[in-house]
Amino acid sequence: MSVLIIVESENNALKRNAAEVASYGVALAAKLETSCTAIAFHAANATELGHYGVTKVAHVSNGPTHFDAHAYASAIAAFAAANNVSHLVVSSSADARFLAPLLAAKLNAGYVPNVVELPEEMSPLTVKRTAFTNKAFVYTQLLTACNIIGVGNNAFGVIDNTVDCVVDEITAENAISNLEQVSIEKVTGKATIADADVVVSGGRGLKGPENWHLIEDLAEVLDAATACSKPVSDMGWRSHDEHVGQTGKPVSTNLYIAIGISGAIQHLAGVNSSKVKVVINSDPEAPFFKAADYGVIGDAFEVVPKLTEKLKAFKALG
Repeated sequence: MSVLIIVESENNALKRNAAEVASYGVALAAKLETSCTAIAFHAANATELGHYGVTKVAHVSNGPTHFDAHAYASAIAAFAAANNVSHLVVSSSADARFLAPLLAAKLNAGYVPNVVELPEEMSPLTVKRTAFTNKAFVYTQLLTACNIIGVGNNAFGVIDNTVDCVVDEITAENAISNLEQVSIEKVTGKATIADADVVVSGGRGLKGPENWHLIEDLAEVLDAATACSKPVSDMGWRSHDEHVGQTGKPVSTNLYIAIGISGAIQHLAGVNSSKVKVVINSDPEAPFFKAADYGVIGDAFEVVPKLTEKLKAFKALG
C-alpha cells in the first residue's frame, strides 16, 4: 500500500498546482504511515518537488510531450499496479478531470474531485468535498481498494517541507499517443487564469473594448490574469478563453476582482470558490455585492485608475 502523486507539467516544467498536490499527497502518506512517490511527465525541474516533502519521483521522459489523457492513464495505471499503489492524488484541473476517470476505470478505483481536506476517516476512506457550485460540502465514502483523490484548487494549500528528492528515469512502454498535434497557440508574457493567484475580471460596465486598459493596467500591477464575463466575450470585446463562470472557465483563486460585472448566477457559480472576492460596481443592487467579501460602490472609470495608482505607489515602497 502506497500513495502516488500525479503532478502536471507544461513546456517541460511543473505546473503551479504541482506544489499543492504534492503537499496533500505527502500529508496523506504520513497519515497512512506509508510511502509516497510522485510521477511526472517531461518535467526537467522534477526535483523541486523535494521542497514539499517528496523524496522520490518517477520521471517519464518518453511518450507524448503534449498532454494525452489516454496515453498518460495507461502509463500511470501500469506504474500504480506494479508498485502496489492504494491511493492516487491528482489536481482538479481540466486535464486531471479528463485523466482521473480513465485511471479509475483501469484500476477499478473510486474517484472524488474537489476534495478540500485530508480524509476524515481512513476505513472506509471518507473525504470532504465541495458541492452545488461550492455552496455546500459533502462527505463521501470510498469503498474501493484503490482510490483517487482530486484536490480542489487552492483548497489545501502549499506546505514547505524540504527533503532530498531522487528522480528515477523510467520508460513507459504503453505511453503511446494516437493524437497528432498540429499546433498550439498560447498567450505568453502574462499570467493565465488557470495558474494565477489573482484574477481581474471585467464586464459590460466597461462600456466597450477600448476601455479594457483599465483591467489590464490593474492586472499588471497585481501580476494577475485578466478575465471577463460571458456577455463581454459574446460581444467580441475579449476572446472566449477569458470567459470565466459556470459556462466558461471556473476560477479558484486567492483573490478575484470583478469590475463592472453585475453577477449573473452562472458567473457567481463559476467563481464562488475563490477565497476573496471584490466587486466594483456603480449599481448598489448588483447581485455580486451579496456574494462578495468586499464591495466598492462607484464608477469604475474613477475607482479603478485610483486603485491602480495606489497599488503602484505601495509596490514602489518595497
